[in-house]
Amino acid sequence: MLEVKNLKKRFGDFEAVKGITFSVKKGEVLGFLGPNGAGKSTTMRMVTGFLPPTSGTASICGYDVLEEPVEAKKRLGYLPESAPSYRGMVVRDYLDYIAHIRGFSGSRANDAVERAIDRARLAPVAYKTIETLSKGYRQRTCFAQAIIHDPKVLIMDEPTDGLDPNQKFAVREMIKAMSAEKAIVISTHILEEVDAVCTRAIIISDGEIKADATPAELKAMDPEGRLDAVFRKLTGGESAKGGVAA
Repeated sequence: MLEVKNLKKRFGDFEAVKGITFSVKKGEVLGFLGPNGAGKSTTMRMVTGFLPPTSGTASICGYDVLEEPVEAKKRLGYLPESAPSYRGMVVRDYLDYIAHIRGFSGSRANDAVERAIDRARLAPVAYKTIETLSKGYRQRTCFAQAIIHDPKVLIMDEPTDGLDPNQKFAVREMIKAMSAEKAIVISTHILEEVDAVCTRAIIISDGEIKADATPAELKAMDPEGRLDAVFRKLTGGESAKGGVAA
């Protein structure tokens, strides 16, 4: 459903992404892991068509994101980092606005909004303005806009960053609830996401893939089965003390 082939991105003399290749099938939840500055967000922006690659390709359900961007994005849901939205709008009005942008109208728009509110568990705040919501509910609102058109491919950039444990649990449960019917990519530096929701993980560092394996296979790389130790070793952090961000 998602195919990425030899994506590269250069900013002047700096090569931020050095040839990333991977695919994600229906039913897979891929954790795209790496330390800050590894090239995760740049890769996700290229995959979603928000940033043109220097070279390489990405396709969504067979549609190239550069050559057929409208068809590709019809099948893509994207949750950017920091959950951007129109904070002065009421949650339901905002989702209705997004539904109409996505081409829905009348009863189809209403059904899409109700379905998104239900999946994102937003009923308690559906008639509140976004600016009055907790960070967790703001994140769920942006999650709802990403799935309002029931996309085949869902890409999320740091979906639980900055949330408290209860809020993280809620977002992860929403991801699990729809994982069987979509190809999902979660870009994150939070290692606990792998155990919580991912069926597979890619570890990226310095713009390159260092590992592509299941969580169990990654843990098997360390004698004590510690994912944080594997992460440090693969990303050049062997001398770091303790765990990485979780």
